[in-house]
Amino acid sequence: MATANEHLVAWLRDAHAMEEQAITMLTSQSSRLENYPELKTRIDRHLQETKDQAAMLERCLERLDGGTSSIKDISGKIVAFGQGLSGLFVSDEVVKGTLASYTFEHMEIASYRILIAAAEQAGDQETKRVCESILQQEIAMAEWLAQNAGEITRKFLERDQRDVTAKH
Repeated sequence: MATANEHLVAWLRDAHAMEEQAITMLTSQSSRLENYPELKTRIDRHLQETKDQAAMLERCLERLDGGTSSIKDISGKIVAFGQGLSGLFVSDEVVKGTLASYTFEHMEIASYRILIAAAEQAGDQETKRVCESILQQEIAMAEWLAQNAGEITRKFLERDQRDVTAKH
């Protein structure tokens, strides 16, 4: 039976891989956004937050002698790369990207809530503090997407109706 600390390390590795996946996904999304400057600005800001989050998680893992999981990190990047490629083949990429991002943010929110509880149970106040900080950034991004999804969709529909580039 694994200890709370062993579970915490495993879940931190999962979270690190999740953030590596997010970096790939956000980078791909940002590189193609041309006609949605507010969305691009917010994605670029969250991309930097996500890079910082991955680094913070890596430091937690190093402190716990856990290290990251190359296999999980690479797997996450491959999945994100596939998601990025799929945007090339749909006419409503910005809308589907917004939906995917909103969904992904909620998975991250749930993950960090779990990590906070696990860190608390393991008596790891530093990891708990890091995860609480990251959680607030994920909630802020999810809220931004929720507040702006309607406007992004309307802008897409208007551009599509005028037969100008709308997908990105």
